Amino acid sequence: MASLQHQTQASHQTFHPFSLAPVHHQHRTVLRDHGPHPYVVNIEEATLQNDKFRTALWTGEHLQLTLMSIPVGESIGLEVHPKVDQFIRIEQGQGITEMGPCEDRVTFRRRVSDDDAIFVAAGYWHNLINTGNVPLKLYSIYAPPNHSFGTVHVTKEDVMESS
Repeated sequence: MASLQHQTQASHQTFHPFSLAPVHHQHRTVLRDHGPHPYVVNIEEATLQNDKFRTALWTGEHLQLTLMSIPVGESIGLEVHPKVDQFIRIEQGQGITEMGPCEDRVTFRRRVSDDDAIFVAAGYWHNLINTGNVPLKLYSIYAPPNHSFGTVHVTKEDVMESS
């Protein structure tokens, strides 16, 4: 019985692939781009810790993960990525996601909240509006990458200035 309990406990640990030693997560994640190197992170903690509009956490050749924090009453802004698929997962907050095949036909609307996942096909216009009373915290996976390595936008206005 003791060995079964030990095996069960061991199966919940994270191991470094080369040493098989347990990896101990930090209480505060260093929020910078760690790609394209091997990387393990508690994504929920990192997402909730992020207070920037957008922070690239990992950028590889074919995939990118960014963290976002959308202030109350604000939105990502209606946008389209012609050749990039996008996955969005909400860790905190409430909002409305909107999507459509063209800028003037955004007819898909759904309420979203904690633990919801949003899938956006390449070429679809989309927006996410924070309708709650706390910052909307999410992470977004792009394939292929959509932002430059190391991207940090403190505010939505920073995005407009860098465009």
